Amino acid sequence: MSTSTRVAIITGASQGIGAGLVAGYRKLGYAVVANSRGIGESEDPMVLTVAGDVSQPGVGSRLVDAALERFGRVDTVVNNAGIFIAKPFTEYTDADYDAIAGVNLRGFFDLSRAALTAMQSHGGGHLVNISTSLVDQANSKVPSALAALTKGGLNAATKALAVEYASRGIRVNAVALGSIDTPMHDPSTHDFMAGLNPMGRLGAIDDAVDAVLYLEQAGFVTGEILRVDGGQSAGH
Repeated sequence: MSTSTRVAIITGASQGIGAGLVAGYRKLGYAVVANSRGIGESEDPMVLTVAGDVSQPGVGSRLVDAALERFGRVDTVVNNAGIFIAKPFTEYTDADYDAIAGVNLRGFFDLSRAALTAMQSHGGGHLVNISTSLVDQANSKVPSALAALTKGGLNAATKALAVEYASRGIRVNAVALGSIDTPMHDPSTHDFMAGLNPMGRLGAIDDAVDAVLYLEQAGFVTGEILRVDGGQSAGH
């Protein structure tokens, strides 16, 4: 195939926001490398699925290698895979820490490092990190210090990388989400989650996808933490 077709790598792509992102980037004309731990094959020849746990060293670089081998380039990475566990801080276990830090931080690090190297080879690209508005507006009803620790780190890294790579044609942004109606949330929690923001409702998957696609097409925006949270980070 022609290497002029732009290529996006999306993690956590088997359902919810990740699946929405795959569809959204395809509508923009991108080829997509879609990853999750148990993702199945796609019937779309422009979607290459690669199963793997991004918390494991080497998986991120394997996604980049797969993109280069199949499509010849990497233009965008959306670090969408993430783990969120809300519980009192002293009740977190070592296993909780390893799982959350593994996906949220190690997954970001391994994939982004390899992708930035590939992006520089053809003069630019875009890195998008999915974060949470709880980083900016902690809530005693949702104790989640490990989310703050890891996603707060992604917010900081977003700005640091945006500055470091701006002169090389690479933009780096983040989307900080509030309560979004995805399959990972039990319907019994929806009323509680809707009450966390002043709009009093859950966001839709399309709200998150539209924010990422806006950033994709906003060529003069970098280092941005775009909050998509119904006003949650502003207060309540």
